[in-house]
Amino acid sequence: MNFLTKIFTWWNGATIGTLLYSWRKGEHVGTDAQGNKYYRSKDRGDGARERRWVIYAGSNDASRVPAEWHGWLHGAGEDVPESHLPPPRIWEVDYTPNATGTAQAYRPQGALERGGKRARAVGDYEAWSPEG
Repeated sequence: MNFLTKIFTWWNGATIGTLLYSWRKGEHVGTDAQGNKYYRSKDRGDGARERRWVIYAGSNDASRVPAEWHGWLHGAGEDVPESHLPPPRIWEVDYTPNATGTAQAYRPQGALERGGKRARAVGDYEAWSPEG
């Protein structure tokens, strides 16, 4: 089943074509804490900009790329981030994935998923009606 998933889906990791391309033309440069693998093109000639890409471990969600790797993907530096990362600070928290569209997403009071009722506010909104 995993083999069929790799052939027919693009949203869950890499397709067979991407894996073959990465194997033939890519150079693995690093892996982040979430297991995402980062590549760059082996052949860099004629002054062309180096091609860089990521193969996600799991669902393809760009919010899962850490800031330092995001900068590297977009050409902000030549060295891979793992070679010059500062030590983690005590106040830093672990990554939490983007919860939009999931059951864990933030829903404010008054959202339809929470019953659609909210507390009245001072000078509350009064809807326009064509009769009055």
